[in-house]
Amino acid sequence: MYVGVKHRITDPDRFFSGTAEEVAQNAPPGVTGRQFLPSKDRTAAICLWEGDSVDAVRDYVDSVTGDASENEYFEISEEYAFGLPEAAAAGA
Repeated sequence: MYVGVKHRITDPDRFFSGTAEEVAQNAPPGVTGRQFLPSKDRTAAICLWEGDSVDAVRDYVDSVTGDASENEYFEISEEYAFGLPEAAAAGA
């Protein structure tokens, strides 16, 4: 499943202390980072993850962001989404 994450970043220096690629590469099995879209002013970001469940993504992302951001999670509706990675299109 695809999971969207909205980050309201409260501590940009901590939040951006590692690269998005490092965070995605260190994800546990069953959780894959697909897109990271930060705002220019570093106060917000939207991420697209693929995971076994919303909880699996939440457990990992919350562990790496700590209290540097307030995170909101939601399952992506593949029926209405566009622009998802190719794996989603093949599974839809």
